[in-house]
Amino acid sequence: MKPINTLRTEHQIVLLILDSAEQILESSDLYLDELEKIVDFSRNFTDGCHHIKEEKYLFPKLCERGMSAESGPIAVMLSEHAAGRKYIGEIAGAFPKARESDAAAITSMKNSLASYVRLLRAHIMKENGVLFPMSDRILSSEDQSELEKAFNRVEAEEIGEGIHEKYHNIAHELKKKFGEMKTGRA
Repeated sequence: MKPINTLRTEHQIVLLILDSAEQILESSDLYLDELEKIVDFSRNFTDGCHHIKEEKYLFPKLCERGMSAESGPIAVMLSEHAAGRKYIGEIAGAFPKARESDAAAITSMKNSLASYVRLLRAHIMKENGVLFPMSDRILSSEDQSELEKAFNRVEAEEIGEGIHEKYHNIAHELKKKFGEMKTGRA
């Protein structure tokens, strides 16, 4: 699979998590266990797998081909990755007090989650609609082959056997749970 298509496919999995996060935000319940899964997913799949592929391999390759990391799409993507990490950190930091039903912690957690969802939805639209089409035009078939090998190394060496699938399963499990709740089947 072309590396850009790999990233687009990963976006689809991230969007499942964002759908579940929105269901939590719309609910009167807090779903702390499910929120912990979303934080884990965000740290280990979105950031630890997907963003690593972009930051360590795609963006540097695009810079080699003339794009700037200090301005333009790459700079925006890097800034948004950092903002996403900040929001996830805020959510994780609120867990201890939220588990004690601290109203301020719960409000903070929900605000950070809402900000994270908005940020990532817009981020994915920009990557899919702007950065990835640019990448497909700029990158040679040799570049694409190098990136594909690098992405495979990330999966095998940095992420580990079965971890990618674990997070796909979490995304589908949460989507199913909240999808059934939305339709009244739960």
